[in-house]
Amino acid sequence: MSGEGTAARQLRERAEGQAASLPPLLARAEHLAGTVLLGDHGRRRSGMGDDFWQYRPVQPGDPRRWIDWRRSARSDDRYVREREWQIAQSVMLWVDQAASMRFASSADVPEKSERARLLALATAILLIRGGERVGLTGTLLPPRRARNQILRLAEFFSRAEAGDYGVPEHRAMIPNARALFVSDYLGDMDEVELALTKAADRGIRGVLLQVLDPAEEGFPFKGRTIFQSMGGTLEHETLKASELRDRYLARLAERKDRLQALSRTTGWQYLLHHTDASAQSALLTIYQALDRGTA
Repeated sequence: MSGEGTAARQLRERAEGQAASLPPLLARAEHLAGTVLLGDHGRRRSGMGDDFWQYRPVQPGDPRRWIDWRRSARSDDRYVREREWQIAQSVMLWVDQAASMRFASSADVPEKSERARLLALATAILLIRGGERVGLTGTLLPPRRARNQILRLAEFFSRAEAGDYGVPEHRAMIPNARALFVSDYLGDMDEVELALTKAADRGIRGVLLQVLDPAEEGFPFKGRTIFQSMGGTLEHETLKASELRDRYLARLAERKDRLQALSRTTGWQYLLHHTDASAQSALLTIYQALDRGTA
């Protein structure tokens, strides 16, 4: 087995471990309407589908051709064989895999990319278990429900992208779908705004998850420090790093404010996750946020 394949399987196993600890959720609207949910978000009710759903007694107005004569022959009543109509939603994922996501301030915390991929894949596992179609933004991996889709996602997430900072992929987004974008959002904010605006124009709502290392929040640097981008294209040296702290934190706060304002404007939800925090708690928060997006 190749190293890339092994890494993908390990990531999948870890993501499944996170997903396994979460109970299925019921969609409130379908529950009130008396429908049955496939696990979490996948919705089903009688209609023009291919799979058998249930038998029910004939009701006034039912066409004669709907009667299942074989089932009816076993009793004094006549029965209709109902088929299932599944209304699975499509969920589009974008996970930033640029160089900036490989940052980890210490051996005690995972790289941002590792946590981002884990959370995205665990979310996909939960959604697919619930009958949803999950895929990637763009044209590389269209949404599917099959279990093999999880492995395809894991394999894609094991690849790295060129460039210091990533920007959301917004091509070929399915109208009225949901989406999960995961990044540190330290790159070009205009591109983020363009992607969310295009998504909102197509009726897409979702979650904007910002993943940051604790050092990126606290700026613990002092004295002579060389700051270098993970891709090696940017570098800044200072003799008094502590003097940069207030300006850095102010710019980070401005970036967060812009992300939150953009999310409100486009109907998305902004979430912040630090790599030293619980992955399980973050997964539940993401999943609940996506669930609220269907209401």
